[in-house]
Amino acid sequence: MQAQMLAPAAVLVLWSMVMLFWTAGTRFPAIAKLGKNMPPAKPGVRGQDLEGILPAKVMWKSHNFTHLMEQPTVFYPAVIILAIVGASATDILLAWSYVGLRIIHSLWQALVNRIPVRIAIFALYSIVLTILAIRAVMATLFADPGALA
Repeated sequence: MQAQMLAPAAVLVLWSMVMLFWTAGTRFPAIAKLGKNMPPAKPGVRGQDLEGILPAKVMWKSHNFTHLMEQPTVFYPAVIILAIVGASATDILLAWSYVGLRIIHSLWQALVNRIPVRIAIFALYSIVLTILAIRAVMATLFADPGALA
């Protein structure tokens, strides 16, 4: 079941790259459209410096990409831990649920971005991740060392 447990993480990695390219694909044309109206770039300029300069709809993709670099840093080790110690079908279902909800959240934030719905999706996938983290802790704390021999 190791591969089945790691598959959701691999999909989330790929989805993160989709969001990166979507961010670039909307940001660069928006910058080009501003042309001479673009404020001069400072050394060390970062994407967040474009807030208030580029349209909000363009920045939403960037915001979501940033989110995909935050909370999933808890998801990845939980998945790896469960893959190593032996994931159950429930663990795999939870991992896929998390990834599905993250993708739904990305699409919602990038396209619609209504906060009450975003908060509801965030709450759901945060609960799923918390359960996954608890299961990873339980799987390691209560592992039978004799079973590994």
